[in-house]
Order: sequence, then C-alpha cells, then structure tokens
Amino acid sequence: MKIALLGYGRMGKEIEKIAISRGHEIVIKKEVDDIIDINVAEVAIDFSVPNAAFDNISNCLKHRIPVISGTTGWLDKYDDAVALCKEEKGAFIYASNFSLGVNIFFELNKQLAKMMRNLEDYNISMEEIHHTKKLDAPSGTAITLAEGIIANSAKEKWELSKTSSEENIPIVVKRIPEVPGTHTVWYASEVDTIEIKHTAHNRKGFALGAVVAAEWIVGKTGVFNMKDVLNLR
Repeated sequence: MKIALLGYGRMGKEIEKIAISRGHEIVIKKEVDDIIDINVAEVAIDFSVPNAAFDNISNCLKHRIPVISGTTGWLDKYDDAVALCKEEKGAFIYASNFSLGVNIFFELNKQLAKMMRNLEDYNISMEEIHHTKKLDAPSGTAITLAEGIIANSAKEKWELSKTSSEENIPIVVKRIPEVPGTHTVWYASEVDTIEIKHTAHNRKGFALGAVVAAEWIVGKTGVFNMKDVLNLR
C-alpha cells in the first residue's frame, strides 16, 4: 500500500518502520503545516496533534482516501467526521488506542464493570501515566475505559480528581518521562481491592495496530473501530 503519514512525530516514525517492514511504501510524511496532495496515497494514518486532526481527516474523506486516526483531544468534532464520512461514502477508523492488548483490556474492563455493578461497597478509581510530551489529559485510552465503566455501571461521569463519589469516576493523571502508557482501574473496599492494569512497554504495539487497521480498511466503506478490525464483537 501507499501510505500517507499525517503527523511525523514519535508514533509516525514507529509506524513508518513497521509499515516498511510489512512491504508498504510511505508516500507522504506530513508535518503540521505542510501542504500535501493526499491523492498520491491509498490510505492515510493520522497521528498528528489535536488542532490538526479534524482537518487531516476531512481532507482524506473528501478525496475518498481511507483514513485511520489515533490522535486524541479532538473528539468534540468526531460526530462531524462521522457525518462527513457517510456523506462522502468514505472509510474511517478512530481509536483511542490501536494496541491489541489494550483493546482486549477495554473488553475486560467492561465485563468487570458489569460484574461489580451491584457491589456498592467498592469505590472505583483510575490512573493513567504517560510521557511528558503527551498533550491531552486524561488520555483517550483512559476516557474510553471510563466510558466503558459508565455504560455498564451506575456511574454517570468521569473527572480529573482523586476523590470518588456515587456519580463520578476519578481519574488521576501522571506525566513521567519516557512512559509509553500505563492504565489502571481499581475497585476498592474496606476488605480488599480488585485491580486491572495494562502497561505498554514501547510504542510498537500501537504502531502495529495502526498499520493492521490501515491494511484492513482499504476497499471498505463506513465508520469502523478496532472491534471490527480485530473481530472482537
């Protein structure tokens, strides 16, 4: 495949290595303000910055180029991207995290929330740790985890806090140099604590998942997610 990399930071460079190792060609390496001709690509992978992501995605969809996005912090415009994808009969995948292990963790998190729903003695809390260059907080992965709990429990919202209540899921955010990503969910009572945790050791898992998603989406039409790519439904 001919791949456009929309964003050429750490993740873009990691995706480039894996894509080339799998026999693909990188035809665009876009920095934030670069002007590009997206039509030379067969598929685009967006790991840019929050204020550039929607424009990158829109440009792809308007030119019928399938696009994969792992950029977080722009989701106030997600519904607009979905509407544009449908209008243009394009193909689009957004994921807060492309790692296979994380997507399994998402499903485990939902199942645990269902099991704990009626156990009122347990307080739910979350923590996410990332490298100091990460721009958004909490991470998109943490938000996806919180939304999975909310959909399967009596909780109504998440918030950046250290204190839980009947309505909220507190998320503690830490930024530590060179941490690819660690996410923990706790259910704590007076008698015990249940903990589930995912620790990324490097960025290779995220990059591989993005390339696999790009391979999968070519030739398809619609709005998809990693459940579709990994057949986790």
